[in-house]
Amino acid sequence: MNKIIRVSSAWSEYYSNGNPLLESESLPKIDFDAGDLLDLIDEDGEFLAKAYYGPQNKGCGWILSNKETDIDMNFFIRKFSAALTRRGPYFGSEETTAFRIFNGEGDGIGGITIDWFDGYGVINWYNEGIYFFRDEILKAIQSVMYFNGIYEKRRFDKSGKYIEEKSFSCGVEAPSPLVILENNIHYATYLDDGAMVGIFLDQKEVRKKIKEISYEGMTCLNLFSYTGAFSVAAASSGAMTTSVDLANRSLEKTKENFLINNIDLSRQSIVVSDVFDYFDEAASRGESYDLVVLDPPSYANSKKRRFSVQKDYRELVEKSAKLTKNGGILVASTNCSAMSIGKFKKQIREGLENQNRNYEILEVYRLPSDFVSNEMMKGSNYLKVVFVKMKG
Repeated sequence: MNKIIRVSSAWSEYYSNGNPLLESESLPKIDFDAGDLLDLIDEDGEFLAKAYYGPQNKGCGWILSNKETDIDMNFFIRKFSAALTRRGPYFGSEETTAFRIFNGEGDGIGGITIDWFDGYGVINWYNEGIYFFRDEILKAIQSVMYFNGIYEKRRFDKSGKYIEEKSFSCGVEAPSPLVILENNIHYATYLDDGAMVGIFLDQKEVRKKIKEISYEGMTCLNLFSYTGAFSVAAASSGAMTTSVDLANRSLEKTKENFLINNIDLSRQSIVVSDVFDYFDEAASRGESYDLVVLDPPSYANSKKRRFSVQKDYRELVEKSAKLTKNGGILVASTNCSAMSIGKFKKQIREGLENQNRNYEILEVYRLPSDFVSNEMMKGSNYLKVVFVKMKG
């Protein structure tokens, strides 16, 4: 249903400036249904923006256009065509076969992302509002792009979490695993294996850098290692790696990624352990590493503790610094959209100072070019990765 919504002068300025997130505070106290289209007008009745209603973990929907336009299949075709044009260099790559082809509000439609996995599409739906347009969206994306098969992942149950269900949608099912290529390294992915498929595509440039700086005989510690992607990148250049993660499945998944790249497992160590416990054990053994990669989830729970990047990252940096050699490199990473790059650097600085370490920031990475962000949206460019060299 299309509804005309008058907003106050303060909110008129907010939306006319290009902010893409629909805020509940700007709307009248009336009932809305997921998928409702809203024409936002100012106090004088002038058109401001077209939006859809769809509450998720932030806001209650997204602006679709600041011009009067019909939201139909042709609208989605135009958006997808523009996004695919931006990704032209990725489609022409012989080194990388998996990347993002549509990135939510960065490409003009918040609440949906689409990833390309070597001929297969993975659509992530983040609220019921955008899912209301599912049929038009599926037809539109398939009209401008051929897929061997499409997978859909709904991330909006009543508590805002992933809905566990078979995600294969149409076409031909992908092999399991589907082995993709990134920077000439192979990674095993499982497109129908829950919310996460085995690799985080937003870290591709970071893995490339790790591959470049690694060398024969280097020692690398990968913390919160998941399926060992950072470890594989380092080991592909000759590093000896230690991968640490609490999840039991990380062991076999990491082994698999080493083996499909013909990497000698005898030079790699995979540890299933609470990272905080591992810190203490490694320190007691006097271990130190040439490269330490620290990439925790924004939030995590174990039997012993609750972890939050916003309040606990400083402690992680402090403990990681204790295990990093003089002259070694600490790669500090987070995907927490709620933490600014300034606050993140502050936590890194305080953690290093608590260990009395001298250091130099070598490089800072944000989202790669396929993960287009919206500069008007706070937290849209959520990835923050800082390469720090220890100097004493």
